Formats: sequence, C-alpha cells, structure tokens
Amino acid sequence: MFDPLARRLIDPPLARLGAWIARRGGSANAMTAAGLVVGLAAALAIAMGHAGWGLLLILVSRLADGLDGAVARVRGPTDLGAFLDIVADFAFYAAIPIAFAIADPANAFPALVLVASFLLSGGSFLAFATLAEKRGLATTARGRKGFFHAGGLAEGTETIAAFVLMCLFPASFALIAWIFAAACLITACGRCLDAARLFGRAS
Repeated sequence: MFDPLARRLIDPPLARLGAWIARRGGSANAMTAAGLVVGLAAALAIAMGHAGWGLLLILVSRLADGLDGAVARVRGPTDLGAFLDIVADFAFYAAIPIAFAIADPANAFPALVLVASFLLSGGSFLAFATLAEKRGLATTARGRKGFFHAGGLAEGTETIAAFVLMCLFPASFALIAWIFAAACLITACGRCLDAARLFGRAS
C-alpha cells in the first residue's frame, strides 16, 4: 500500500549510491546475495534472542535489497536478476517469523499462520505477474521492476515495518503476526478480485 510513496522517497538516494557501486564494478546479483545473507543473519540473531541485532541486520539487508535494483538500472537489468531478487525476498520473509518461533515456542502458531499468509500473498503476486506479462500489462508505481508488481494492503514496505515492530516489541510478536497475517490475506483476496476483473474475459 505504501510502496509507491516509499519508492519516491528512497529511490533518489538509492540511485546515487547504486550508480557509485556500479561504477566500481559492483553487480546487482551480488547485492541481492548480500541482502539475503545479511537477512538470514538477522533471523539467526533473532532466533538466538538478540532482537536488537536482528533489527539492525534487517535494515542493512533491506538496504542491500534496494540497492540491487539501483545497480541493475545502471548496468542493465536481467531476467536472472529479477528471479534471484524475488526468491531472496521470499526466503527472507519466511526466515524472520520462523526465527521468532525458535526464540520462543509460544510464537510458533502465529508464526506458522503468518508464513502461510505470506505463501498465499506471494502466490497471488506471482500468478498475477505471470498473467499480466502475458497480456502486456505494466506498472512503474513501485519502480522499474523485472515483472509486474500488483499492489495490495500488505507489500514490501508494510512487511519491513511489521518486522521492525516485532524486533522492537518481541513480547508482542503474536499480536503483530496475527494483524499482519490478516493484512496479507486481505491482499491475496484483493488480487483474486482484480484477477477476476482483468483476466476473466478471453484475451
């Protein structure tokens, strides 16, 4: 929901930093890999009970995730880069709730529901993108991407905000997880309705 606004705020500084990295030989895929490694390190820190360190690593990870696109726009985007970016994002999104479940077994059920809601939201996202590509649809509201990005109540900005809140208030993980799982389910339902409207007739 807030991704278009967030992109307008963060894209200019990311573009400058990404251009600097690209001029020095940095690659978008390397930034994607770095973001995933740091994101998994954040999950490990959380699982070990260090939510503060987890928060710091989450922010560094998402900086790298934003920079991969900025570097790609300088050096030239590739289909492999788009593929790796989305796989890394989904791995990171799943790792953080699992880490909170490991840190405190009482979090296991809400974490399971949250990961399941990510699965539904992510599945609707990818299915919509596939059909949008088939029909030649495009959007730039969330920045130039390797494929169509369908909007929704819960997007990347909201997900990171939820993870930040979880790290700041780990005792409230369950409440935050339930609320955000509901937002993800609403997002998936909204995309289903959009798909029925856009793809329900013959191409």
